Amino acid sequence: MGDMPDRDAAVGRQELVALLRQVATGDKAALKHVYDRTQAKLFGVALRILNDRREAEDVLQDVYLSVWMKAADFDPERASPITWLATIARNRSIDRVRQIGRRDEKDIDTALEIADASPDAFEQVSAEDERQRLAACIEELDGRTGEAIRTAFFGGVTYQELADKAEVPLGTMKSVIRRGLIKLKGCLSR
Repeated sequence: MGDMPDRDAAVGRQELVALLRQVATGDKAALKHVYDRTQAKLFGVALRILNDRREAEDVLQDVYLSVWMKAADFDPERASPITWLATIARNRSIDRVRQIGRRDEKDIDTALEIADASPDAFEQVSAEDERQRLAACIEELDGRTGEAIRTAFFGGVTYQELADKAEVPLGTMKSVIRRGLIKLKGCLSR
């Protein structure tokens, strides 16, 4: 049963790779499919950085314009499609923060929490044996902790959203994830 999310994720990744290849050929319908599958996550990335719905919506339009223009640059050997798309959203959002002159500490701290998907980091983290070790270590965690970590770090869901879904205080959810990350670190260092 634990293999199903991995298989679903792999199928989703393959579909996005195929769609981005179609976008690179000028296929507008493929861009619509990419948008439908990714806009919620990318909007979340932009909203976390900008903390303004209207600005995040504007950035999201820029993101998909960039995807349309740069889809041929996407290399599935260097990054997963969602990582590539999230990086575009992150960079466009940070550019917008600079453009509108809002550089308060909260925005910059939030931007730092979003993963940087540079090829070197991705190659290290996404190596198959490392992915398998990480998956095995997550499986060693109790169900609630493992699911919270998967959802937060691989699904792009905020701690607040996790707390709301689990109907627990935010501090409790942060503690669950923090303890889980400590256990993961210990497991990965074995």
